[in-house]
Order: sequence, then structure tokens, then C-alpha cells
Amino acid sequence: MTDGAAPASAALPARAVPAEAVRERLAGARRLVVLDDDPTGTQTVADVPVLTAWTREDLTWALEQGGAGFFVLTNSRSLSPADAAARNRDVAEAALDAADALGVGITFASRSDSTLRGHFPLETDVLADVVQDHGRPVDAVLLVPAYIDAGRVTVDGVHWVVDGGAWTPVGDSEFAADATFGFRNSRLADWVAEKSGRPAAVTEVPLTAVRGGDGALAAALTDAAGSVVVPDVLTDDDLRAVAVAELDAERGGRRLLLRTGPSYVRARLGQAASPPIDDERLAALVRPGSAGLVVVGSHVGRTTRQLERLRSAVRGTEVVLDVGAVLEAPEAVVTDLRERILAAEDGDLVVLSTTRARISGTDEADSLAIARRVSSAMSRVVAEVVQRRPPAFVVAKGGITSSDTATVALGIRRAWARGTLLPGIVSLWEPVDGPAAGLPYVVFAGNVGDDDALATVVARLVAASRRRNG
Repeated sequence: MTDGAAPASAALPARAVPAEAVRERLAGARRLVVLDDDPTGTQTVADVPVLTAWTREDLTWALEQGGAGFFVLTNSRSLSPADAAARNRDVAEAALDAADALGVGITFASRSDSTLRGHFPLETDVLADVVQDHGRPVDAVLLVPAYIDAGRVTVDGVHWVVDGGAWTPVGDSEFAADATFGFRNSRLADWVAEKSGRPAAVTEVPLTAVRGGDGALAAALTDAAGSVVVPDVLTDDDLRAVAVAELDAERGGRRLLLRTGPSYVRARLGQAASPPIDDERLAALVRPGSAGLVVVGSHVGRTTRQLERLRSAVRGTEVVLDVGAVLEAPEAVVTDLRERILAAEDGDLVVLSTTRARISGTDEADSLAIARRVSSAMSRVVAEVVQRRPPAFVVAKGGITSSDTATVALGIRRAWARGTLLPGIVSLWEPVDGPAAGLPYVVFAGNVGDDDALATVVARLVAASRRRNG
């Protein structure tokens, strides 16, 4: 399975399923509430509300915007298992209360990493318990981690990372060696059992059934009882076929809980892939008269290569946070970095990054705690800089980094995910409240894009800022 060749099943003839087929079924369907374990789940959609808080007022606002669903940023991937469980429970309880008050039905999607890093099955177990407590028992969990735009697909029950035409089982990729959420298995049925630590009932739905149009996919969702349903998906049409079957099963009285990557959310909301935000609209979104700020925290090899290309492609001032130093003396590091950024030449792009060497803890919990301390220091630097010298835009690279930048540094509670800056990846948020209202905030996952992607995005934003300034 590691020779880089595509599996033979990938050549199966496709079946077109238009987004309209999903939209036809959304009338009267339950709203989709997406609990996003970091902010990168929004990068396949356009014009969808995003919350980073879950008070009754915030959730009511999101529900009143209409549409097929919205995101709630839980940032649970950065939390301990106990804290992640508590946060999922809090959000689900609040969402059900707000929806019931408005007379709106909802379905929960637990959105996580397309390379299988995250709290599973903990999060779906918690959500199932909450729904059960409200008298709405879950019939099955639909597991669709695919991210079509970034080359994360499921074929023959195996989850793959496709890069430059090479197919790698996800268990053989760099992502499987994650210090906190590492794993071994690439077949999703085996991965479910591995992460559950117990035998698991899994129903695999092959690509022939997904594309067959003969009811086999719908039957799998209708008949599955207490199992995890794993459909093969290779294209957006496959995802929409799954969404149609899910909505039909829901209409027939089934209640499904979703565990997904970014792409299935787009399909389930009835959206098709849309082109990136164009230059004219981008120029209207950036703030005039100031430079941009790029914050890079992710340590995966892809991000490191992208940072190197950014250094050579776009002029700016780079300030580096030493991870070892921040663990020893965080206050001194924050003060030093803040002053160095504020001393940068006026109008100069600033890139704030961490040292590239990964420092792991003694176990998963310790590694996660280190990541949290580093991200906290980064967020404090950004908050103090933005307060004193508001930038034209902010780009955050990495899941934990982008969440903390949004919530801690910029104080965003409500926003709209307006679209992407590259096809199917890298979302731009437009905050609608708080100190960052109107500031374009770009969420860039650590594990997506080619080596030039970060430089391309930043160059587009810099050019938009210059265009705005005339």
C-alpha cells in the first residue's frame, strides 16, 4: 500500500450529483451545527456564519441568519481529553437549548482533521450522550474525513493522502506521527478500533455503492444501527451522493451524527466548490494605510517549507519566537517580540513565527501543554501589537495558532467565512463584532497547500493592500 500508485477502484466511472440535488432536500431539514475543533474547517465554504462563543445570544444570532448551517469553533484539538469533552458538551447543550427556543431542528457535525488527528471517538461519544439525554438517540455515526481539495480521500476503506499524484496511506504519512494524536492504521475501520481501544462495529460502503445510484448507500445509512458508517469518497460528487443519502435517511426518521473533514460540510450545506475571492473584492476587504501581519505556529514539514518560500518571495520583517525560551521565561519573550515588531519599518509586512525544531513532552498530554503555552505567548504578542498598530490583514498558519489568534488576540466572537484565497483551501473570515470587526482574518491550516501556497496568499494580500491605498 505504500508504492504511491492509486488503487484500482479509483478508476471507477464517476456519477454526477449536482449541489442542487442536496439543496432540494434542505428545505425542512435540520440545520447543521458544525463543532469545529480548530478554525480550518471553514476553508471549503463561502458566506457561512462562524461563532467562537456559544452563549444563547450568539447561537440565536447564528440560527437567525438562515442558511443550512453554521460553525462553532471549539478549538478542542488543543485541549486535554477531559476539557475537550466538557467543551463539546457545553456547546451541544447550548445549541439544543437555543434551537428548541426557536423551534428549529439541528444535526451535529464534529469537524476534525482530514489526516485523522483529533479527539475521536471522545467527541462523537459526548455529542451522542447529549442528544440521547434530550430524547433524540443517535442511530449511527457517519465518518467522512475527506478533504477533496487537499488530496485527502477514502478508497477501498483506506484513507489516503494524495500529493503530486502519489498516493500514501494516511498511516504512513508524517501526520500519523503526531506527538499528541498519532496512530498506525490507514483503513478507517481499523483506525476506529485503534482509537476506540475496543472492538467497533463499522459499516464500509464501497465506491461502487456510493456511485451506483441503486439505493445501496441509502440502505447502509438506513440499516446501520449503533455502528460507524464509512463511505468511500474520491470526488465532490461522491460527497454530495452521501449528503443526499444522509438527508433522505433523516427525512425517513433516522438521526445521524457526523464526524467529518472540511469537504463534507460543503456538500452537506448544498454548496459546490467556488473560485477564490477575486482581487477586487479582496482589495475592498483589507484595511487601508497599514501593513499585514502573518503568524506561523504549525510545525509540520509542509509549513516549514512554505515559510522558507515566503521568506524569499515577499519582502518583510521576520520575528522568531524561540520555543525553548518561551517555556523558560514567557513574559520576557512576549515583551521582546512585541517591541521588535513595533520597531519594524512602517508599512513593512511582519512575519511572526516559531523556531522550527519541535519540542515534544514526555507524553501526549505534556506535548499538548507545550503547544498551548507557545500558542498563548504568540497570541499575547499579536494582541498587543494589533492594539497599538492595527494591521491591514492577519494571516494565521496552523490550527491551534489560528484559533488562539482569532479568539484571544483578536477577540472575534461572530464572523462570516466569506470564501477562500486558494481553490478550496485557506479561508478568509470577516469579523462582525469586537475590536477586529472588519479586519480580514485569514485561516491557513498547517497541513494544506503546496510549497508556494503561503507566499502566494501573502503576496495577494499585500497587493490588495497596496491597491486599496491607491
